[in-house]
Amino acid sequence: MKVKEVADLVGISVRTLHHYDEIGLLSPDQTTESGYRIYSQANLETLQQILFFKELGFPLKKIKEIITSPSFDRNEALELHRKMLLEKRKRLDQMIRTIDKTMRHTKGEIEMSNEEKFEGFDFSHNPYEQEARERWGDTAVDESNAKIGKMSKEQQKALEEEFDLLYKELASIRHEPADSDVAQEGIKRWYNYLNRIGNYSLDAFKGLGQMYVDDVRFTKNIDKYGEGLAVFMRDAMAVYADKNKD
Repeated sequence: MKVKEVADLVGISVRTLHHYDEIGLLSPDQTTESGYRIYSQANLETLQQILFFKELGFPLKKIKEIITSPSFDRNEALELHRKMLLEKRKRLDQMIRTIDKTMRHTKGEIEMSNEEKFEGFDFSHNPYEQEARERWGDTAVDESNAKIGKMSKEQQKALEEEFDLLYKELASIRHEPADSDVAQEGIKRWYNYLNRIGNYSLDAFKGLGQMYVDDVRFTKNIDKYGEGLAVFMRDAMAVYADKNKD
């Protein structure tokens, strides 16, 4: 199949397939003398595998590492995909039930306990952890998880409250220049907070700030504290990192 035929079959863009080829993730088995990419059935099976991983939130770099590993087993991967998707469906089904009950509660048809209002939410697994590992390695993430895991529930709650307070403080100064004293003092507290639970270099700190803007998931969550907060934090974190390298 030619690239346009594959794109139409799968529902992705030709540019995406070209990108997969450019980064060595999926290269067609044949290329004609006139330059047309020709995809084999084996290529299509690999593409299916790539898209399963992508649906589950794996970054392309990690997908490439997995599927090019000598130990990669397609059947084992499919079993893993199925298990993870079933878990995802179970959680989504619970959240839909919570929404339905909340709608009835809002209309006065039923009463909901506080516990019922949050059924289906599960933040025990950080959806961004894989990306953090890809960008900065395992050390900072593992150290952070280990430190938090050793804390009591009261200590973890205090940490969450401090996190919330820090974001509210940063939101209150988000209209200040990123290099102003007040902005730098606020972002310094954020840097110190992160390094109490992990081990972030100045470069990692700056990169994290950039991800706040590059990744719409981060931007959406951060900007709940105030529109434009993600951009402000990115700029202030970059200034802080650059200044303190000297």
